[in-house]
Amino acid sequence: MVDVLPLVEARLGTALGEPDARAAVTFLGTDRIEVLRFQEGDVVRYATLGMSAHPMTDPTGLVADPVKGPRAELVLSVRAGVADTGKVLRPLAVLAATPQVEGLVVTPGASLDVGEPLWPGAPFTSVLVGEPGGLVPDLELDAPLDPVRFLPLLPMTPNEAAWKRVHGAGALQERWLANGTDLRDPARRPVPLE
Repeated sequence: MVDVLPLVEARLGTALGEPDARAAVTFLGTDRIEVLRFQEGDVVRYATLGMSAHPMTDPTGLVADPVKGPRAELVLSVRAGVADTGKVLRPLAVLAATPQVEGLVVTPGASLDVGEPLWPGAPFTSVLVGEPGGLVPDLELDAPLDPVRFLPLLPMTPNEAAWKRVHGAGALQERWLANGTDLRDPARRPVPLE
C-alpha cells in the first residue's frame, strides 16, 4: 500500500511553502495527526497531515475498504497577530481525527464542532467545511485510490452554526458574502442573521 503522507506533505509545500512549525498529536486508538504552520505575509495557515493516511468510510457500511474512499486534509487560514491562534493545533488535530474516531466522512458543507473555543478567547467553537481545490489543488493518487482533497475550514460562531443547521451552508456563505465578512479575521464579529 502507498504511503500517501509524504506526497501530501510535498503538495502542501508546493502550494504553501515550507512550514515554519509543526506539532503532532496522537489520540488513543488513532494514528498520529500533525498540524503544520505556514506563514505568508499577514496570513497564517494551519494544515493537518495524517487525516488522509486512510480513506474515510461510511459508518453505516458493513466493511471498511482499506483502499477506496474519500481522503482529505484540513486547512485553516487566519490573519496573524490578531489573536493567539497558535493554540488551534490541538482542536485541528481533534477535527482531523474525527473520521477515525467517529467514522465520519468529512465533506464540503459539513459542520465540525470541538465544543470549546478554537483558540483562547476565540468566538468560534466550530467550523464550516469549504469547497476544495482553491488554495491547495487536489492530489491525484494512482487508481484505485481516491484523490486527497484539501478542505478549507471557515470558523463559525455558535449562532452562525445554529443558523447554518436551519438554513444550510450555502445560505450562511451568502450571508457572509453579502456582509463582506472577513473569514480570516480571528476576532471577527458574528454576521447579522436577522
